[in-house]
Amino acid sequence: MSWALDPPVTTLVLVRHGQASYLEGDSYDRLSPLGERQARLLGAHWGRLGVRFDAVYSGPAERHRRTAEIAAAAAAEHGLGWPEVRILQEFDEFPGEEIMRRLGPPLVERHTHIREMFAAFRNARDKQERKRILDRLFYEVALRWVDGEVSSPEVESWTEFYARVQRAVEEALRAVQPGGRAVVFTSGGPTAVAASLALDIPARKTLELAFSPRNASFTEFFVTRGSLRLSAFNRYPHLDGRRDLLTYR
Repeated sequence: MSWALDPPVTTLVLVRHGQASYLEGDSYDRLSPLGERQARLLGAHWGRLGVRFDAVYSGPAERHRRTAEIAAAAAAEHGLGWPEVRILQEFDEFPGEEIMRRLGPPLVERHTHIREMFAAFRNARDKQERKRILDRLFYEVALRWVDGEVSSPEVESWTEFYARVQRAVEEALRAVQPGGRAVVFTSGGPTAVAASLALDIPARKTLELAFSPRNASFTEFFVTRGSLRLSAFNRYPHLDGRRDLLTYR
């Protein structure tokens, strides 16, 4: 087999947004000062390496758009121009707040351990303790959302979420020629779904992956012969391994 006859490889890169304002103020959907720094470091890293993209996408959330804006500006400082960012609604994160608000209460009635976690969260006074409990609580509720144990006509189902991200990945790839490069600024959920599309992993494992990417990390896929292949997951060389820059929310 001659490798020279193989079609060119298209690259799709998904970036998780910089650190958001988790339990800080009235909106999660805003980058923290550290999140803005993470985004600048990513753009500068790609700028130094001369990494170019033929298409740039962002999810609709402020934290997605702001991460893209800051990274693009940092890359430009190194003489690297990117195409204008295109917003794709389908790259939004799954509806975490609605899942907790509408699906959490019936689960409190059904599961003792979830009821106890809700009580512990309400009674916690230390901010870090509240964050730790909320992380565990949200995971427990989200697992049951993925399983379909609880649902609501007002909350997007796991199946609907998975399908829309798949459509978004396909749309992003249609915009680049074979051998081109596209980047998407999004969240951990869509990144995990893209990995699931490449690896064909079950729903619960996909949810686990959604909580894995660091803020401002990137995950890379290759597309050749119509097949999506995972090349690298949750990379963050631009953060230099510094613990103060490594965050998850």
